[in-house]
Amino acid sequence: MAIIHPTAIVDPSVTLAEDVEIGPHVFIDADVTIGSGTRLMHGAHIGRWTVLGKENQVFPHAVIGQAPQDIGYHDEEAWTMVGDNNIFREGVTVHRGNRQDTSTIIGNHNFFMVNSHIAHNCRIGDHVILVNGALLGGHVEIRNRAIISGNCVVHQFVRIGELAMMRGGSSATKDVPPFCINDEMSWIRSVNLIGMRRNGFDTHRILAVKRAFKTIFRSGKRLEDSINELEALLDLTADVRMLIDFIRGTKRGIGSGRSRLAEQ
Repeated sequence: MAIIHPTAIVDPSVTLAEDVEIGPHVFIDADVTIGSGTRLMHGAHIGRWTVLGKENQVFPHAVIGQAPQDIGYHDEEAWTMVGDNNIFREGVTVHRGNRQDTSTIIGNHNFFMVNSHIAHNCRIGDHVILVNGALLGGHVEIRNRAIISGNCVVHQFVRIGELAMMRGGSSATKDVPPFCINDEMSWIRSVNLIGMRRNGFDTHRILAVKRAFKTIFRSGKRLEDSINELEALLDLTADVRMLIDFIRGTKRGIGSGRSRLAEQ
């Protein structure tokens, strides 16, 4: 049976797994489902039309699934879908979709630190980290194992690729490709070598990405020409293929590859 503190407010329509823990002054709105092992600490707020999977931790005063900050939203049924083993620290805010039958979707094993914000219709993969004060605009896509450092700002509809990293205080108004580090205002600074090593990439894989990075961002050629040059290679690795496919799929454009500090 779920453990519910007597000061908590839980709508009668809520579906709780047997071992959910609900702390003091928690509020859970209607049409919410919460999975096994999830813990809601004091003052947490779960908005309507939210699904939380298993073993999630929602720290004090985090708000998950409230209405979007969109003047065009008028209480339509829209959802927040959260997977398993996520951590939402104090003051985190996650908003549901902004139109009928749309959703904000969060995967598994993510870590959202204090006062980070996930706006409506975002798509978050697995093992993503948002550091304190990181802000995601609407419809942002963050792929697996990316890190958004403290006080970073991501413009709506921007994509952040797998194992990409944003340096503290930087902004992204254009897409950040996989394995790359974003700095300042949409400057693709370098390859995320530390992140690749920590995730088990061997020397061969890392060198292939570094060579591709230099071709794309430091050769001085047009982006399309650089991509075509890479695709002509016979030994294109899966990682470089991912990098190319991500760039070809951009709608907002790719961050600048200007050459200052290029060899770092």
